[in-house]
Order: sequence, then structure tokens, then C-alpha cells
Amino acid sequence: MDFSDEQLQRYARHIVLPEVGGVGQEKLLSGKVLVIGAGGLGAPLLLYLAAAGIGTLGVVDDDVVDLSNLQRQVIHATTNIGVPKVESAATTIAAVNPEVKFQPHHVRLTSENVFDLIEGYDIIADGSDNFETRFLVNDACHLGGKTLVSGAILRFEGQIATFKSHMGKDYPCYRCLYREPPPAGMVPSCSEGGVLGALAGTVGSMQATEVLKEVMGIGTSLSGSLMLYDALETEFRKISLKRDSDCPLCGDNPTISDLSSHAAA
Repeated sequence: MDFSDEQLQRYARHIVLPEVGGVGQEKLLSGKVLVIGAGGLGAPLLLYLAAAGIGTLGVVDDDVVDLSNLQRQVIHATTNIGVPKVESAATTIAAVNPEVKFQPHHVRLTSENVFDLIEGYDIIADGSDNFETRFLVNDACHLGGKTLVSGAILRFEGQIATFKSHMGKDYPCYRCLYREPPPAGMVPSCSEGGVLGALAGTVGSMQATEVLKEVMGIGTSLSGSLMLYDALETEFRKISLKRDSDCPLCGDNPTISDLSSHAAA
């Protein structure tokens, strides 16, 4: 691929990295990433992926911008209150990097549309804020053969992990970590429990880094590990995550072969 003068200047700090170079930047420019959610985690994810030059960048979100979002969802502006988040994000992305082919999906993610939505992308980055969506995305990525980079935040704590269970027995899925969604009300949402705004930036940026590594095929994948971050204690912990042979999705005798269990999600 021949880079234009503008691309050489825009991506110069990438291209000078031996681990990236022209080959890596070319992979980014041809990469296709779908972000689930244009909220706290989706905001830094979308911004950094666009700035890095991901060629095709999609986002799924059916919500509109609310004043309470602006404490952490830095891709949106006060002037966009009431505007669909995917449209607000599109405006910001176009200003950051007009080369990116941005694909907004202003729909609610369901078991009926998830396969159609993820089909055209290489990597799925989940920044959703509820367990129902996380399990739906995990199951769809496993069954649809997609790599998933997942993140979650609450209060002062965050976690990220990469799941490649579709690649075989050496790779766990999200259900190897959490078998089923917790009972309703057991884990508070961010609106109920609160969240430090800057934490979304920290964890979302880490997710973006893992996505870029997966697209370029560089470094050590986070697959097989769970990264935990405690902002109050300034503490990171990396925990080994093994595939569960009894996992109902990716185990030796799976009982989940379709998304029928998510019909009401």
C-alpha cells in the first residue's frame, strides 16, 4: 500500500514504531472493528480507534445523549443532548479523522440482529453496561467466529479481557469467567452505584490498545487473562483465565448452540 503524504504525517508516530511500521499501519487502515455502545467505554474506544486509522469503524447504540452522560462519555458534547449517540459520535469521529469509514447502527442489539451486525467486522469491542448484552455479544462472537475485547466498569473498578473461544480449546470465553448473568438487582448499574468518569477513559483506552494489538497481530494477547484495575488503590492485577471444560458454550459438551436463550434479551 502506498501512503499519501497526509497519511504519512498523520500516522508518523505509529509508522516509526518498529513493532508497527508501514505493515502494521496498513493493517489498521484495512481493519474493521465494531464497538458495542457509545457510552463511557465506547467513547474512548471510538476516539482512539478512529485516531489510529481503523479503516471501518462501527458502533451499535439505541440511546440518545443525556446530560448525565457527559461526566464520562467524552465523545459527546452538551450541544448534542437529545441527539442519538451514534449520530453524535459520527460528528466527533469525522472531526478527528475524516478518513475513517464510520458506520452508525442506531438500533437495540438483540438476538435477532446481532449476527447481521457483527458479520462485517473482524474485531468486536464490547463497552455495554449490562450483563444481558455482554452475554449476548459473547455467545454471538463465539458462534460467529469473532474475536471479542470486553470491558466493564463500576464505581472505581474496571476489568478488560480478550476472548477468542472460537479458535479452539486453548481459549476461554466470557462464560468461562461468569457462567450466567447474576440475578437482577444483585450488581448495581452505573446509574445506581456510580462510576468515576475518568475510569471510563482508563479502561476504554486499554480496550482500544488491545483491539489495535489484535488487528495488527503484535504483542501478547490478553486472551487467557483478566486485567483488573482498582483506581482508588492504583492497583493493576492480571489473573490467568482458563477455559472451563464444563462451559455451556465453549466446553467439551456445549449446550448452547444458538441464541434461543437470548430471545427476550
